[in-house]
Amino acid sequence: MDIESTLIPVEEVAEAVDGFLAASPAARAWDVETAFDWSRADAGRLTEGQRSAVQFVTLIEDHLPGYFEVYHRYFPVDDSVSREAFVHNRELYHFTVRWALEEDTHARALTRYQESAGIAERSSLRTELAIEGQKPFDLPYDHPVQFFAYALVQEKATQMYYQQLRDVVDDPVLASVLARLSRDEARHFSFMADVVGRYLRVHGDATVEPIRDVIANFRMPLADTMRGYWRWALKIADVASYDHTEAYEHLIKVIDRTVDTRTDRLDELVRFIEECHTLA
Repeated sequence: MDIESTLIPVEEVAEAVDGFLAASPAARAWDVETAFDWSRADAGRLTEGQRSAVQFVTLIEDHLPGYFEVYHRYFPVDDSVSREAFVHNRELYHFTVRWALEEDTHARALTRYQESAGIAERSSLRTELAIEGQKPFDLPYDHPVQFFAYALVQEKATQMYYQQLRDVVDDPVLASVLARLSRDEARHFSFMADVVGRYLRVHGDATVEPIRDVIANFRMPLADTMRGYWRWALKIADVASYDHTEAYEHLIKVIDRTVDTRTDRLDELVRFIEECHTLA
């Protein structure tokens, strides 16, 4: 499928991007160096499972170059696309560079916590992160709505995990880090939800099969490349009573508030998403 032919109008993307940037001005941004008192970070206040969870999510967040490259590859801002697609992608780029900055800040904050709290030494942690960071990441989609539907679920699931992990850890520094991260992920989710809603309004039933494919084959980032991912993921899920399929409910909410009268195909999609959550 030609991605260009299924894009939403550039005005729709621009409105979504403008809304996101207006809700998150640079003046409200936080930085790793001054937002926390790193001298008080203490991994001795964490359980073994909580320490493992911090190590796991650091690896996930630090793969940011791979995630960003996916958006650059599928929504390029160069002469490989038509002028109309370039204009669309250039508007989207205003979001992706801000998103990438914030996600990179998450990776740096978690890395800094590990160093300050005594979980890992900086030199060895760099090497550990590089082992996973050099592995390729891809989202093998051919409809643009899929990239946003995937990110909608992934961002909401990550937000929920950070919130739930924050509620059980006993180190105030880590709790503060997780609170910052979860708030950012909530804003990223809101943007993805806005864009998915716009695709539903513009393309209607044509979005059903692409979104269904996302849910049918959903994997959190690095699930297919990180050695021992599933065993580790199950371990850290138990730490914070976490199930990423709970995020599917929020995709259904986006459909409900976007579509006044569901078609039969949209009804079937909602039933499918509900079943995937129940089975999980």
